[in-house]
Amino acid sequence: MNGKKRAQLEKRAQLEAHTKDPRESMLTTNHGVRINDDQNTLKVGDRGPSLLEDFHFREKITHFDHERIPERVVHARGSAAHGVFQVYESLARYTKAGFLTDPARQTPVFVRFSTVAGSRGSTDLARDVRGFAVKFYTDEGNFDLVGNNMPVFFIQDALKFPDLIHAVKPEPHHEIPQAASAHDTFWDFISLMPESMHMIMWLMSDRAIPRSFRMMEGFGVHTFRLVDATGTSRFVKFHWKPLLGVHAVAWDEAQKISGKDPDFHRRDLWEAIEGGDFPEYELGLQIVEESDEFAFGFDLLDPTKLIPEELVPVQRVGRLTLNRNPDNFFAETEQVAFHLGNVVPGIDFSNDPLLQGRLFSYTDTQLIRLGGPNFHEIPINRPTAATHNNQRDGYMRQEIDRGRVSYQPNSLAGNDPKQVPEAAGGYVTYPQPIEGSKVRARGAGFFDHYSQARMFFQSQSTPEKQHLIKALRFELGKVDAAAVRERMIHHLAQVDAMLATGVARGLGIALPKKMPAPPNLSVPADGNLKAHQHRQVVDRDVVSAALSMTSHVPGPIATRKVGILVAARFDGAGVASMVKALAGRGAKGLLVAAELGEITADDGEVYLAGLSILTAASVLFDAVYVAGGEAAPEWLAEADAIEFVRDAYKHCKPVAATGEGVQLLEAARIPVGGPDDPDPADDATIVATKVTRRVTQRFTDVMAQHRLWSREPELHLPL
Repeated sequence: MNGKKRAQLEKRAQLEAHTKDPRESMLTTNHGVRINDDQNTLKVGDRGPSLLEDFHFREKITHFDHERIPERVVHARGSAAHGVFQVYESLARYTKAGFLTDPARQTPVFVRFSTVAGSRGSTDLARDVRGFAVKFYTDEGNFDLVGNNMPVFFIQDALKFPDLIHAVKPEPHHEIPQAASAHDTFWDFISLMPESMHMIMWLMSDRAIPRSFRMMEGFGVHTFRLVDATGTSRFVKFHWKPLLGVHAVAWDEAQKISGKDPDFHRRDLWEAIEGGDFPEYELGLQIVEESDEFAFGFDLLDPTKLIPEELVPVQRVGRLTLNRNPDNFFAETEQVAFHLGNVVPGIDFSNDPLLQGRLFSYTDTQLIRLGGPNFHEIPINRPTAATHNNQRDGYMRQEIDRGRVSYQPNSLAGNDPKQVPEAAGGYVTYPQPIEGSKVRARGAGFFDHYSQARMFFQSQSTPEKQHLIKALRFELGKVDAAAVRERMIHHLAQVDAMLATGVARGLGIALPKKMPAPPNLSVPADGNLKAHQHRQVVDRDVVSAALSMTSHVPGPIATRKVGILVAARFDGAGVASMVKALAGRGAKGLLVAAELGEITADDGEVYLAGLSILTAASVLFDAVYVAGGEAAPEWLAEADAIEFVRDAYKHCKPVAATGEGVQLLEAARIPVGGPDDPDPADDATIVATKVTRRVTQRFTDVMAQHRLWSREPELHLPL
């Protein structure tokens, strides 16, 4: 859209705003009651629990939960697996939850991964948050840990969740774009909600495009409570740490994968489990004593904040192994119903206002999505623990209840089922003392929106910062409204001057010497924002190594895939040596030929090429090797082959070639190192006259680095 057209549209919007009946712009309930606070749920005190009497929240969230039938409103596109969880040693010092106190117990689990914004038919590789939801089938009932691959969220209060999702979903007038946040309504909302800035740093980072569900961290997001047998409570943050490390793909790569294989993550998870490469994660806990609740300078109840691991280390306490694929996608992956309210004795909630709202929303959602109140009887949702209660009838009831008594107390059935004392495992809510007025407000510690965003950005490596800046340029470059782009630059300037400068330059926006304060709808109850903004979560120069994915390298290369380009009469011995070396470290070499089917090596050995240059692309592999052989120069006539190796180099992947295969790299204008003298620390490719142990060792060592980011062109910013 050119500048003249945009100016005309903005002028028309201003005129329409001025001619509206003022009553049309008044926010009301569906019943016409005017609302004076649409930012905060009603709670007891500014840090207290949310109240069920909040009619505005209940109406808003109920309407939102029932908007789409039958697809999930969010997390519609999912992939799942069965598995087991086992704690390393008893955690009885923290909790009385049985599955966390018995190291001999293997607890069955069902895990669902998902994107958030897209529909069921969208691509796996969208820039998005990823859901990481785990259902534990414990002996004491089901426990659902419903988290994401990012430890914070966009909003602080559940009242704003419908607004957030309305903004990020396809725009309602033309249902565009699908599974993407790069559009006006999302960034308009974000530009008016500074509490989102920390989450925006995560969303614009490489964390938003993981290499695999198997290489993705998970977080419970909220602060929960662990309660031990004595009734002592401690705060806890839940983490999942993948044993394969934390890795992502490049944004350009993600877009190309979406074209080649939009089911990339689903396929990767399924094939890994089918092949016996079971994904594994360690459960991590950040434990905070009640006495330290206010020790950090930020509020533990604020879901837009994390606890830096340098302040409270993550204790790795158990292992999750995914070892079985679902038998039926619809019956299991689609019909599984998670709910944060599914807790077992020893695990309890905090007053996090986003968590409090989710405790209502999830059950409400399942009622419409799964047809009624009996969704717990669907096999994938059914607990392994015995169930006895007086719930009866309703849509899709499966249980055949016997007897005439369906109430409690009763005398006709011996007062069965009976309430269970705490000593016998009955769930008792932690008796947290509460006092305060009924208010729509937030605690004072919620009002620093930039310090942790700054910490995240400054904790990234140089390549990661460059990627984040490019992501913001891409996203905001898709926004037509100039005022929205400018507001976002103002917010970014509060985070980091270099960040704002880099993004503004890409958008053609000149930064004023003094940036005006961005709008802030998340104001304190007393209206005095300045009185709260002095509370800095972290100092300007504090960094957390745990926030950078480059801190996870070098790492294992197990389950990584290498595309091996082979032509007729290729170097059979060399390819066999390369495949063997890769297998020795758990990686896989897959042959890619000009055509599918049998292909003969120079030693007469017949191999099967399961992939062709037409069906495959280097974006589907973690590294590329071009085999030598007398017919290898034939690749030079294949434009797809040249693009194959050029993209691999562009995406900073390890690239190797031997013998005549080196000619393909040269045709693609890829810089090559000296023959037989590769240096895995360089950004050069590994080339040699033939495959030797030295070559395979160096190639696999480079793969352990994940990417060679030094190849990337700089943005020419003072990083």
